[in-house]
Amino acid sequence: MFGRRWLEMTWRDGLFVHWAVDPALVADTLPDRLRVDTHDGDAYLGVVPFVMADIRPRGSPIGLSFPELNLRTYVEGPNGPGVYFYNLDAADRLGVAVARRLFALPYYRARVEVTRDGEAVRFSSDRTHRGAPAATFDATYEPTGDPFTPEPGSLAAFLVENYRFYARGNRLYCGEIGHDPWTLRPADAEIRTNTLFEANGFDRPKGDPIVHAADPIDVTADRIRRV
Repeated sequence: MFGRRWLEMTWRDGLFVHWAVDPALVADTLPDRLRVDTHDGDAYLGVVPFVMADIRPRGSPIGLSFPELNLRTYVEGPNGPGVYFYNLDAADRLGVAVARRLFALPYYRARVEVTRDGEAVRFSSDRTHRGAPAATFDATYEPTGDPFTPEPGSLAAFLVENYRFYARGNRLYCGEIGHDPWTLRPADAEIRTNTLFEANGFDRPKGDPIVHAADPIDVTADRIRRV
């Protein structure tokens, strides 16, 4: 269905932080052919820091690792439901350059530091991409509860069990990924700085976010294709 999966990787040190927002707020920002997906009437904006570890062509013993930070929402599109990315900030100059040059995807170079103390992770990102809006994120997070797998149809599943993504570049692009269901844990996150909303033209959402820490997960990815 999704074609040959050609990349393998492991995602680790992941955090999902989500705010409920008015669907109209999101709808105004989406490209043609995408519409807002909601859960119980709410749209969501999510900030997701994580490390993409050991990225390699399928079957290769050699891989590349770098941290990434994205702001996302959830949509219905021509190929089905998925994630829509507003930005992908990454500490990988080559990967950012290739993604922007070939697809004009919203990747930005950033200086990122990830440190661990037991189960606690500090993730600090400062965008360094020339000509792009400034964007800074600095948080420390750690799991606080028992692991669980989101129940189908639950809010947690709506927020994390997504196997397709869309991004607007010089055209609308779509990619497919594959992995086992997420293992999540309730988490505490001290977010000292987060300017991703302002960098993407949003006001900062009101209310407390929904916070989940994610166990490491092995992922395969198909080629990004024009929709």
